[in-house]
Amino acid sequence: MDEFMLIFRHQDGSKVASPEQIQVWMQQTMDWIGGIAAQHKYVEGNGLLFDDARVVHHNNVVTNGPFGDIKETLGGYIVVKAASAEEAVEFAKGCPALQGEGNTVEVRKIVRGDGVH
Repeated sequence: MDEFMLIFRHQDGSKVASPEQIQVWMQQTMDWIGGIAAQHKYVEGNGLLFDDARVVHHNNVVTNGPFGDIKETLGGYIVVKAASAEEAVEFAKGCPALQGEGNTVEVRKIVRGDGVH
């Protein structure tokens, strides 16, 4: 069984949801993750905040976030165990982040530190 990272990409990071919308989305996300965990295939995951964010560029140039001037932001990730990329994609299809127009979930196989995947 391999591990895959499901990366949540949000099309417009400058839009701010209401506290009520955030609460509904968080509950949907917890339910979605709970369904994966019930299959013993959830490994870990985290959301990513924009507060105090930095980007380090070539030549050590550092810029501050949040990044309202870009069209895509990373909202978080989870790691799942799956028998194939297709199974990981099926998990990704249930992600509540996909309710937002233009949002995506990128599915990437993880390579362990020993180079084995």
